[in-house]
Amino acid sequence: MAPSSLFHHFLPPLLLLLALISPSDAQAYHNISLRSSLTPLGENSSWLSPSGEFAFGFYPLETNSSLFLLAIWFVKTANKTVVWYKNGDQPVQDGAVVQLTTDGDLSLKDHNGQEVWAAGTSNASYAAMLDTGNFVLASADASVSWQSFDSPSDTILPSQVLNLDTELRARMMDTDYSSGRFKLRVQADGNLVFYSVAVPSGFQYDPYWASNTVGNGTQLVFDELGTVYLDLNNGTRFNFTSARIASMGDFYHRATLDSYGVFRQYVYPKNGMRDRSWNEGWKQVSFQPPDICQLETTIGSGVCGFNSYCKEGNQILVDCECPPEYSFLDPNRKYKGCQANFPAQRCDADEKEIESLYDFSEKRDVDWPLSDYEHFNNVDEDQCRKECLSDCFCAVAIYNNGDCWKKKLPLSNGRMGAYVERKAFIKVAKGNNSQPPSPSPVIVKKDRGAWILVGSLLLGSSAVVNFVLITAMLFVSFCSHNKVRRKLQPGSNMAALSLRSFTYSELEEATNGFSEELGSGAFSRVYKGYFDDGPTSCVAVKKLDNLLPDMDKEFMNEVGSIGRTYHKNLVRLYGFCNEGNERLLVYEFMKNGSLREFLFGSVRPNWNLRVQIALGIARGLLYLHEECSNQIIHCDIKPQNILLDDNLVARISDFGLAKLLRTDQTRTNTAIRGTRGYVAPEWFKNIGITAKVDVYSFGVMLLEIVCCRKCVEQEVGNEEGLILTYWVSDCYRDGMLELVVEGDEEAAFDMKRVERFVKVALWCIQEEPSMRPTMQKVTQMLDGATSIPEPPDPSSYMSSIQ
Repeated sequence: MAPSSLFHHFLPPLLLLLALISPSDAQAYHNISLRSSLTPLGENSSWLSPSGEFAFGFYPLETNSSLFLLAIWFVKTANKTVVWYKNGDQPVQDGAVVQLTTDGDLSLKDHNGQEVWAAGTSNASYAAMLDTGNFVLASADASVSWQSFDSPSDTILPSQVLNLDTELRARMMDTDYSSGRFKLRVQADGNLVFYSVAVPSGFQYDPYWASNTVGNGTQLVFDELGTVYLDLNNGTRFNFTSARIASMGDFYHRATLDSYGVFRQYVYPKNGMRDRSWNEGWKQVSFQPPDICQLETTIGSGVCGFNSYCKEGNQILVDCECPPEYSFLDPNRKYKGCQANFPAQRCDADEKEIESLYDFSEKRDVDWPLSDYEHFNNVDEDQCRKECLSDCFCAVAIYNNGDCWKKKLPLSNGRMGAYVERKAFIKVAKGNNSQPPSPSPVIVKKDRGAWILVGSLLLGSSAVVNFVLITAMLFVSFCSHNKVRRKLQPGSNMAALSLRSFTYSELEEATNGFSEELGSGAFSRVYKGYFDDGPTSCVAVKKLDNLLPDMDKEFMNEVGSIGRTYHKNLVRLYGFCNEGNERLLVYEFMKNGSLREFLFGSVRPNWNLRVQIALGIARGLLYLHEECSNQIIHCDIKPQNILLDDNLVARISDFGLAKLLRTDQTRTNTAIRGTRGYVAPEWFKNIGITAKVDVYSFGVMLLEIVCCRKCVEQEVGNEEGLILTYWVSDCYRDGMLELVVEGDEEAAFDMKRVERFVKVALWCIQEEPSMRPTMQKVTQMLDGATSIPEPPDPSSYMSSIQ
């Protein structure tokens, strides 16, 4: 066994011996003597650790303060986060008691005196709540007879180890501590496996993720450096999640299997460490598996309930949503799934009756991959709809490039995301056939109150007056609707792009007068906006400045070029405004911000996530350079222009907009403005600009992704530390490449890939454009599909930042 493995095998007992050296130290270590007890509402409802950071005792439920868990929780976090509990399926009320009995057992009894849970020991002399978050029962010689670390619920803490045949079981919901639908198990064969579980039977379905370490894994370790890894027999490790913090003493850590089956690692600043950039609450730093919505279970509903779909939202948290004209069986328990709000289609109905009762609601990027029962190819969208409409068993038709799949209820494994790249035609009822009816979207919110007032007045009027008023309202509504439709009609040159033409007043209203600014550049500002209809409710509206009135044709041509691009690593353009002197673009909103915030925050991001981000950016640039009908040179690749979507997939933004700059602005000034350190040397020379300028910028940014350091560090005194490319080049030349990922254990265990990425970056930043690889070659080298020759020193870099 490797030395590191031996260390972690013996570490927990050593820590316990230090904390529980002898019973005579009971006062100093807050040891708990036999016959001690706690009650939910008594003077003693919990026992604290010596530092006061953890408590063991009765924890009131957030949803019902008269019911209590026997739990361990963080005392000094804002929401008193629970990390261990034992009676989630059977909370107790006032009158319950937990006692360290005279025979050395820990017993929980309810208000009737019935035992709910017991540790099952008989020789403990005392107990202690340790500063590690571990509650222990120990004998007179300080040997441990029971500890909470060996009997986890859904969470593990630093210094905790999960041995073979040990598991975590997710809770049902964040505030419902009953046994949930997922578990993580370190199996006896050494494989680390995620399972979905039937509720309430507890039947274990097939796994949805596994480490594939059968015969090799020994234990899951959460070490003191913030890394969770599977210890392997061959002396290596399988890194699971990781968070590198400047000082472990400054942050609380936990790793939890959440109610949607994702193992997430969090950090929380201790007293005095929170700054303005830290949002209130726990901050997620790593998670597995990275693509929970894309994983499938052949039996069961999947991540979400039947007839719903999985969507990853803010902070990569999962949400479940119903299709149009469906509603949750229980809105407070979305995992139970959805049901239709309309009667099912009769199989004996004739064609005219069916057409009068049912229609389709279209949803992009939605699919239920395991629910199809019939497949057609070489059909168009209308044919696909007709096939589903005429079939009483068909609830949804999925269409993609001539292929049509018919789906029947119940729908399982639903997912929504740009990676789906399919259209869903969901069969819904027409008009009053839907019960309960779905409210119509209100586009202009400020008029809603007026209509409500008119409707209220109608209730007190005579039937004749009611008829007249209703007729007038319908006429006005019809005229207003047609007026809006005329406003939104896109120009003929945009008709084929599926882009929406917005009026300036619409965007002004959507952004509440451009009140919430997300960011700004040299020639634009970006605002957050909201719509009640359209492709998404939340958008980013870019308002371009310093444009000349006679640039209409150039603006529309450029919008047309961007509108024809579609790739999972590009931010999608939804629409535009070209009204008077106003030029605005409407993009999808990226909740996770920019790569700059992700890389250079207080927590170093997970290495595997950084690898996937780098590969995604490379593929996006390859698409722009070589796979579009017209080549697009970005000209401003930098971390600020790489956004991260709900799944932390990299999305290139602001692409193709160089032509929109003022005619009196030179390319040199354009490139340098706001992008010092990323510009290629040819911008300073009187030579033509090619796609190789993007390759150069990508190389600089790739080194930033590897090292989690900015390309130019103003606060570093020496020149070698100031310029990232020089420092990395020196480290590579001197055979000290491990320095570039110092303190990053996950990357340090993947040095072959680190070296490959560094070599690719050094080739990308060569002074001579012809020496730089194309983005196609870059992606091949990053993927390991081709060998990489030794790169020359990047002597050009200093000239690009001066």
